[in-house]
Amino acid sequence: MSLILASTAGEVIVWIVWVLAGLALLASGFAVILFSNPFYSALALIANLGSLAVLYLLLSAEFVAAAQVLVYAGAVMVMFLFVIAYIGHRADEPFAGRRSLARVAAVVAATALLVEIVVVVVQDAGGRLSTSADIADSFGSPSQIGTLFLTDHLLAFEVTSIILLVGAVGGVVLGSGARRRSGDDEEESGAATVGQPPPPEAA
Repeated sequence: MSLILASTAGEVIVWIVWVLAGLALLASGFAVILFSNPFYSALALIANLGSLAVLYLLLSAEFVAAAQVLVYAGAVMVMFLFVIAYIGHRADEPFAGRRSLARVAAVVAATALLVEIVVVVVQDAGGRLSTSADIADSFGSPSQIGTLFLTDHLLAFEVTSIILLVGAVGGVVLGSGARRRSGDDEEESGAATVGQPPPPEAA
């Protein structure tokens, strides 16, 4: 009897953690797109990745959860925060005049993702995705993932590293250009202020 109660209590705890992690995932995801400050959006994205790592833990994917926290919520997001902090309030300057195109692309991408999710859910509800696959005991283990990364998917792994490096360098270049333009504008405004005659004194 005690074993049954312990098993039931464990399932209840798992469900509670799953619901809380799912709600946190949705809330942080909405926060990413609703915050006007890019710094707060990046912090919300870190919370989103952490919530996703909790869901991976519930699926017994410990390695993927650890990689989610260390690689994405750690290294990648630290780079994002560094770039955002370096650019500061001029984060939108390199994309000025192209916001309408970016919004259209975002709506198209979100719609495509929503359609894909609906199709998968409908197919799963219809039983067309219920075919179980033969999965070995070593599937998803760190050794197998490392072997795949360094053999079959070595090119994609290295290309991803190069893309992250290019993103970091590009952020620094954009930030330095924005700072230089801001300094030039301040110098021009200061010179114009110095060159103006003093206002006439009131009689």
